[in-house]
Amino acid sequence: EVQLQASGGGLVQSGGSLRLSCKYSGFEIENYGIGWFRQAPGKKREGVSCISFDGTTTYADSVKGRFTIFSDNAENTVYLQINSLKPEDTAAYYCAADDRGTFMIETMCTYPEYLEVWGQGTQVTVSS
Repeated sequence: EVQLQASGGGLVQSGGSLRLSCKYSGFEIENYGIGWFRQAPGKKREGVSCISFDGTTTYADSVKGRFTIFSDNAENTVYLQINSLKPEDTAAYYCAADDRGTFMIETMCTYPEYLEVWGQGTQVTVSS
């Protein structure tokens, strides 16, 4: 059973940084993808950034140049480094996985409703 555990959220001032962690376990195949998604109150859940097993990454336009996704396979963790935070980045952040290797990462990031494996959310709040 694939399990994901997200952590690292917090309250930061505009312009600050955070590093979110998504610790994973239970993958039975190697060609999985993992992504970060966020949902602000009253808004639809959106893909922020996704990474494939071979290190290919994709980012939403709104976060390019500020967010970096990377994985540490030895630690079974995918990180999201968030810099230059803006108040509009305030949201609950979730990590999710394509545990069957079904989707291209661009697809999994665009259509989070396709994904079945989710971690719990971690709240990021940015004050102006």
